[in-house]
Amino acid sequence: MNISIIGSGYVGLVTGSCFADLGNNVICADNDIEKIESLKKGIIAIYEPGLEEMVRRNSKEARLRFTNSIKDAVTKSEIIFICVGTPSKDNGEADLKYLEKVSKDIAVHIDSYKLIVEKSTVPVETGERVKDVINTFKKKRVGFDIASNPEFLREGTAIEDFMNPDRIVIGVESKKAKDILIELYKPLKATFVVTDIKGAEIIKHASNSFLAAKISFINAVSNICELVGADIVEVAKGIGLDKRINTSFLDAGIGYGGSCFPKDVNAFIHIADKLGYDFGLLKEVREINENQKEIFIKKIGDALWNLPGKTIGVLGLSFKSNTDDIRSAPSIDIINRLEASGCNVKAYDPKAMRKAKKVLKNIKFCNSAYEAARKSDCLLILTEWNEFKKLDFKKIKKLLNQPIIIDGRNIYDPKAMKKLGFIYIGMGRKS
Repeated sequence: MNISIIGSGYVGLVTGSCFADLGNNVICADNDIEKIESLKKGIIAIYEPGLEEMVRRNSKEARLRFTNSIKDAVTKSEIIFICVGTPSKDNGEADLKYLEKVSKDIAVHIDSYKLIVEKSTVPVETGERVKDVINTFKKKRVGFDIASNPEFLREGTAIEDFMNPDRIVIGVESKKAKDILIELYKPLKATFVVTDIKGAEIIKHASNSFLAAKISFINAVSNICELVGADIVEVAKGIGLDKRINTSFLDAGIGYGGSCFPKDVNAFIHIADKLGYDFGLLKEVREINENQKEIFIKKIGDALWNLPGKTIGVLGLSFKSNTDDIRSAPSIDIINRLEASGCNVKAYDPKAMRKAKKVLKNIKFCNSAYEAARKSDCLLILTEWNEFKKLDFKKIKKLLNQPIIIDGRNIYDPKAMKKLGFIYIGMGRKS
């Protein structure tokens, strides 16, 4: 099929590359000229395992190309996926100005039937607004359909998630739109959930909000474990082996981050408020998540007694492993708080330091975990990279001024660390 992707950021680039890999002809469009020129050379600005190779392979085989021309993308495709950003406003509401602009641009250039698909995460009832904009600004009397097809891509496993989805959600208003999308996704042999557009829009926000709630729930339980001397890892295992619950997203720590959960929780709260429903449960989910960072910082203060003048080594800056994304990463808030308290911070991350250098101006960036540990008064684990699970701890202990490890991701065994001579502090762990 002939497909265009409007917006070549994280979601757009992964989506376009995967569709091309399935044998479709894909045009990825973006108004960022520098980004498009880099993509034409096979250079991508994000780290996602396997993505760079996929982009280069499909570009070489002429199934994937990049352009700054919306007209080119619209006129040469039957299916148009809108993948532009929907950032949060100060009040939590999704900012849809990019979506509106793209809708107008699409309308101006429509010259034959098009299926226009919301891929971006948008508030319920957005599909109706997109339809109204296109009807208002289109210049030719041609038909079109609007559909919603939310993405469920996890950073670090996005290609696997696309190619082997749990389900494919499509919200449509016509049989023609339904048939086109089912045919497009047919090679994936996935389970389809077919609903109306509003239902699909709600599914996306509800899914992410539920997972965020699961994380905040286990973090709240970890705080209870700490108060009574139980171990959250053991408790979470006991909870998660119930098939109705499962173990996913039951890892206690310093809270969720990234570009999706914080934004989508805020947006869903705002949607509910706008509709006259007080979504108190989600407000508490958000509050617990923020409080986890406060709890972690208190652990640092308790361990070091006085924070001013202390040197603190940090391992991990991205909001999770296998990505370079630092958007809403707990590490950024924690480091800023430590700096404000008079600490000297040294940090290392396998992939995220280039982006972190743009927002963290006063810390020392290190070339390895060992350099971050050298002459530090404690070592913080803020991202669960596999690299950090394989460190030479005898070497780490010699490098530290004090053998203190404060693990915000619970990646180590407290008994093993204690046996190695460390003062080990986790989140809800039994020492």
